[in-house]
Amino acid sequence: MSEDPAPFPANDNARPCPVCGKRPVDRYRPFCSARCADVDLGRWLAGAYAIPAEEEDEGLPERGEER
Repeated sequence: MSEDPAPFPANDNARPCPVCGKRPVDRYRPFCSARCADVDLGRWLAGAYAIPAEEEDEGLPERGEER
């Protein structure tokens, strides 16, 4: 039985498209198509990639306030 071929050649250092996992195309790098680039942009605009903020200690002064 033969193994499934790798999605990329072993010597290719390109990362797969972050949306669908296909091989990226130079014109849309790091994406494989304009569609995947648009999907990623939509995720950014919707806030899907937001980093959760930590609550600040209430005992510390706010920025711009005197200590």
